[in-house]
Amino acid sequence: MKDYDFLLSDINTIKGIGSKTTKLFKKKNINTVFDLIWSLPRNFTDRSVISKINELQIGKIQTIIVNVEKYLFPRVRNLPNRVRCYDETGIIECVFFNSYEGYIRKILPLNSIVTISGKISYYKDKYQITNPTHISSNENSVRKILPNYSLTSGLNEKKYLSVISYVLKNLPDLKEWHNDTTLDKFKNVSWKQAILKLHDSKSIKKKGNFLNRLIFDEILSSFLTNSKIRKSIKKVKKIKKKFKSDITNSLINKLNFSLTKDQLKSIDEINYDLKSNEKMFRLLQGDVGSGKTIVSLITAINVISSGFQVALMVPTEILAKQHFNLANQLFEKNIKIKILTSKTDYKNRKNIVNNLADNKIDLLIGTHSLFQDKIKFNKLGLIIIDEQHKFGVKQRKKLSDKGGKNCDVLVMSATPIPRTMIMTIFGDMDTSIIKTKPNNRKDVITYSKPETKINEVIKFVKKHVENGNQVFWVCPLIEESKKIDHQSSIKRYEFLKKIFKNKVGLLHGALDKETKEQILFNFLKKKINILVSTTVIEVGIDFPNASVIVIENANKFGLSQLHQLRGRVGRGDKQSYCILMFKSTLSENAKKRINILKKYNDGFKISEEDMKLRGYGDLLGFKQSGLQTFRLADPVLNEDLFMLAEEEVKKIEKDNQDINNYNLLLKLYDRADILNDLI
Repeated sequence: MKDYDFLLSDINTIKGIGSKTTKLFKKKNINTVFDLIWSLPRNFTDRSVISKINELQIGKIQTIIVNVEKYLFPRVRNLPNRVRCYDETGIIECVFFNSYEGYIRKILPLNSIVTISGKISYYKDKYQITNPTHISSNENSVRKILPNYSLTSGLNEKKYLSVISYVLKNLPDLKEWHNDTTLDKFKNVSWKQAILKLHDSKSIKKKGNFLNRLIFDEILSSFLTNSKIRKSIKKVKKIKKKFKSDITNSLINKLNFSLTKDQLKSIDEINYDLKSNEKMFRLLQGDVGSGKTIVSLITAINVISSGFQVALMVPTEILAKQHFNLANQLFEKNIKIKILTSKTDYKNRKNIVNNLADNKIDLLIGTHSLFQDKIKFNKLGLIIIDEQHKFGVKQRKKLSDKGGKNCDVLVMSATPIPRTMIMTIFGDMDTSIIKTKPNNRKDVITYSKPETKINEVIKFVKKHVENGNQVFWVCPLIEESKKIDHQSSIKRYEFLKKIFKNKVGLLHGALDKETKEQILFNFLKKKINILVSTTVIEVGIDFPNASVIVIENANKFGLSQLHQLRGRVGRGDKQSYCILMFKSTLSENAKKRINILKKYNDGFKISEEDMKLRGYGDLLGFKQSGLQTFRLADPVLNEDLFMLAEEEVKKIEKDNQDINNYNLLLKLYDRADILNDLI
């Protein structure tokens, strides 16, 4: 048996665990021995201190040494069994529900001296301990500091402790995967020593080399996986794309604004990838309104001029139409551009499919329908994915493979996240970042108002509508209920309609996709002035005439989500405003979020602050598909270890070290399966 076989074995292989207990553990998502190791103690209970009966504190877990004096077994069924005990300072009763007399006589023999530990209560002028689980004539077996693990109904503390004790006692000495230099940074603590310390009551509250070593292992396993994926993609040799810089310059000259330094830098990085013989697998990340779309279209025209086709995939039809119109404005007439969505009729769809296969379409823009099996490209050279932030490692790799060896991949995201998270979530990709916004864009001025001052907000909105501007009015998803979400937006819609008549539209999650798109289209075409909406407003769509966004119950949202919503305005050259409305009673965290948003317009800075407030796991506001969550590591608290792991991986790559040296690490941290599936 290999060292790791025990750790990766099913929980039911542990001595003393039957099918019933196995189900209870699996209910807690503990399927293997390794899972059990990472189910860490929530805290520890100190049962080591002996108290006298007259010193006991009600509601606390305390330990006493007493004499067993008398059994008080009732004649009436369903009443509890009691045992009276005493010390020199007073009397206490042990109360047992659903315990047989024989069992009680065995653990508490009359006239014996026993050590008992449990939660103290008081009833009818007497101290009580109900259903004590820690009873022994051996004082030392009770007087311990014991860990408290998260339990589930049917799984008691005694059973859990016996199982975890067995596992820790049988932990194997694994072959070390770190070199001496790396190990020295953690004072040569082995993996086994670190795990034992993690469950040890004497060290659990301390930060130390044992904890840092385990956190580093976890981060390194993630980074090594990403490195392996990057290498596998780079191994694919493609035809270099050849294009002239005057094509890029010609398109840039058509713009009525100047590109920022970050946009130009990103274009250079992408062009370098396109012209190399290694496959591009790049993330283009930028704040809302930073100008990612124009960078992607410049990339597309360069690939088209090289004789290849381009596919641009977006999440909604209205966004597809917007990109389609922009591309038609900027590209020469000889470039053949088509749009394909679920609404495309059968005849047009058939023509598109045929023309695509015959290489008569240069750029195809559409929704996820672009990658249905029936859609065959003749010579696909670039896939651009806009706003597909829910793609995890597996999905991105499969997408890269779908295009063939000559197809480059550019993924765009408008969710600004801190560097440590980019390293974690998008570490399998090269990254270009656009932080600066176009020169003609003004920062959105943000105000906060209590909901009692709604009349002032209405007055402000009226002024902007009279000046020909448009307004978003966002109602929150207060609970996980479409019905409540629906009602909240309808209520506000009815209220505003009385003031603004037929100038108000309504958008919420209960509407079908086609109706939603029509309402957004009407707003885009200025057929309505105020759009009451839940958070279904699409990211990335330009509404250049919208200059005000009102967000009700702003305290219900996270910082990053508020920033994304605020990004719906300020897309043109007008001064725009965001009004955060809140209830009178705000938590300290809610106050901090609102003040941060009023202070900053930089999405990257806001995301850092958000991560400090909420933790990295909730930062993006959705569950990352394919994202491996960390058990110990935190990109904020452990930034130094993330940087150290990045240095280590770069050194491994530079020295061309064999990643097989880390196979055991990858197996333990569930990375091997990802690699086996992808490579």
